[in-house]
Amino acid sequence: MTNEVHTPVTAEELAHSFEDAAPAADISGYAVEDWVALAIFWMMTACVFLQFFTRYVLNNSYAWTEEIAINCLIGVVFIGSVMCVRISRHIQVDVLYHYLPKTFARGLSIMVDLVRIAFFAYACWLMWRYVSIVADERMVTVDLPRSVVFYSVMAGFVLMLVRSVQVFVENQRRGYSVLERPDAFLPQED
Repeated sequence: MTNEVHTPVTAEELAHSFEDAAPAADISGYAVEDWVALAIFWMMTACVFLQFFTRYVLNNSYAWTEEIAINCLIGVVFIGSVMCVRISRHIQVDVLYHYLPKTFARGLSIMVDLVRIAFFAYACWLMWRYVSIVADERMVTVDLPRSVVFYSVMAGFVLMLVRSVQVFVENQRRGYSVLERPDAFLPQED
């Protein structure tokens, strides 16, 4: 175990440290789907808190909060997945690309992009068929259509398809993908 070195700081030095200007927040890297997922997340959080409060504090829980929270979680997952597609952060195995010849690795990377596009296109088609079959279902505890949830899943797949096409085009312009050069996609420190 290493000994930690703690530099003594006076109260005055600590007080003056708050006078420094706070770094500017850069939100330019966020897209519309990120903000929508964040809003749905906070709706889910509010429902879970309300469920906890009514169950354990008031001893009389609302039945609808669990269903709404579950449906919000579905929205967060599928709308939030769009962000992962946009910034190429879904689970992937890139160690193989270090051992392959560059031309073969490039071809394999292009194939992965095309398979991803085909998968999302197929998922969009399946969701379209599913929504048309169950469009008239209602939620159990709240008299709202379940199609709201199904359409959010379909919107997630459509946006993932659009983002995966954008990623493919950017990879073609750049000449490499995150699979081939993951270090090029790491955030740069100032």
